[in-house]
Amino acid sequence: MSPQKVQFENKNGQGITLTAVINFPEEFDKNNKYPAIVVTHPGGGVKEQTAGLYAQKLAEAGFITIAYDASYQGESTGEPRQLENPYIRTEDISAVIDYLTTLPYVDEERIGAMGICAGGGYTANAAINDHRIKAVGTVSAVNIGAMFRNGWDGSQKTEDAFPMLMGGAAARTAEAKGAKPASFPLAPVTKEAAPDKEMEEAWEYYRTPRAQCSTAPSVALVRSFTQLITYDAYNMAEVFLTQPLQIVTGSLAGSKWYSEDLYNRAASKEKNLYIVEGANHMQMYDVPQYVEEAVSVLIPFFRKNV
Repeated sequence: MSPQKVQFENKNGQGITLTAVINFPEEFDKNNKYPAIVVTHPGGGVKEQTAGLYAQKLAEAGFITIAYDASYQGESTGEPRQLENPYIRTEDISAVIDYLTTLPYVDEERIGAMGICAGGGYTANAAINDHRIKAVGTVSAVNIGAMFRNGWDGSQKTEDAFPMLMGGAAARTAEAKGAKPASFPLAPVTKEAAPDKEMEEAWEYYRTPRAQCSTAPSVALVRSFTQLITYDAYNMAEVFLTQPLQIVTGSLAGSKWYSEDLYNRAASKEKNLYIVEGANHMQMYDVPQYVEEAVSVLIPFFRKNV
């Protein structure tokens, strides 16, 4: 059965309609019930990019999968556009699960979730809060709050993020007085603006035909800093993240420390950190050999746990 684009009300309020793509197993029978996996895209991404790729691969393995656009982003509704409120991003995952539980061919007791980059952090946070998620997978996970506080590689002091926090508040005041919402890039705008090779790949992924998408400007609103700076995607993981957990990251990823932190903090009795040798953060998005390696770990994990 071909993928199906759907729209549904986000039950978390705000009057938002989420747009998503459901992928079906090859031998799909609407009279049967299937395990389902929610796939969450990176910050600045959309469902047509890496989230859609992983969703397709998992569907080929026999799962119902759903990749969706976050509230305020992509083809989902919501104003102001490109808001990256991490609490709403986390709640989006539960809103997608709300929808899945209404589908007669989804086994609501067998729902898993995975995410890429910031989507991995959001997925972990959603699982801490929502135990309808029976198993958690991440690829190149990023705790987006820690990223803005401590930098891509964790080398910055938390207190050095104070100017961004203040800048977010100033942006909100300006918008309240009628100013156009200010934004900042989530990926380098030009190749020359990239500080290193890994961020150069982020430019290439989002800004060139490699994965550029018209609905993904890869920016966020400056006002988002008033939520992002203090957000911890792994908050209370030591107590409430008890579901089976499969973490996948590249050995050369500057972001690897976020995956290690998640592994160390999660209360899960069944948890595994899998390192893809030779891969950096961005290569896990779409480079075939690395995607296939990640999927070869995720498929048996989800088959066992959902």
